[in-house]
Amino acid sequence: MMFPLARNALSSLKIQSILQSMARHSHVKHSPDFHDKYGNAVLASGTAFCVATWVFTATQIGIEWNLSPVGRVTPKEWKHQ
Repeated sequence: MMFPLARNALSSLKIQSILQSMARHSHVKHSPDFHDKYGNAVLASGTAFCVATWVFTATQIGIEWNLSPVGRVTPKEWKHQ
């Protein structure tokens, strides 16, 4: 169990270090990096590629999906032994 004085000192140190870090980051001149320049384009092109691939897969390669067995499955007769 921490003493209240030590707990208050630690919490104030944490708050001060957070405030100092925020102050440092606010004064730094931010130049655009790769993600700032191309991030949205990369995200959009990746999304378009995935959607196009799934649409092609779902419609063109002949997978039979068998979504519902209603009307296709008929019960077999019982075999009496």
